[in-house]
Amino acid sequence: MNKTAFSRGVALLLAFSALTFSQFALAHAHLKTAVPADKMVVHSFLHNASLTFTEDVEPAFSGVEILNAQHQPVAAGKAKLAENQHNKLVVQFDPPLQSGQYQVNWHVLSVDGHKTKGSYSFSIK
Repeated sequence: MNKTAFSRGVALLLAFSALTFSQFALAHAHLKTAVPADKMVVHSFLHNASLTFTEDVEPAFSGVEILNAQHQPVAAGKAKLAENQHNKLVVQFDPPLQSGQYQVNWHVLSVDGHKTKGSYSFSIK
């Protein structure tokens, strides 16, 4: 094999590797939108929250925890998939959330097996 053919082979291998790794990075389910959103101030009681991800998620291995200002979990139902939308988790609050500061901690497993997690906060006035 001559030097030029070897260089082309290495270049092709590097290009293929870059494409492969970039596809893996894009396959993770990242938080796309949330209601209420990060740093949002809500002006009424809150009955539910929804988190939409960039990929479909496995509900059995995904969850959402809401903490109050004292970092204590609030009463909430188990996060469930929205009907006909497998990239959206919905959490119901019973009783509805009252005035205060809240932190949302989430973790999901995308349908292709990648785990991601994150958190954000909002307040109710």
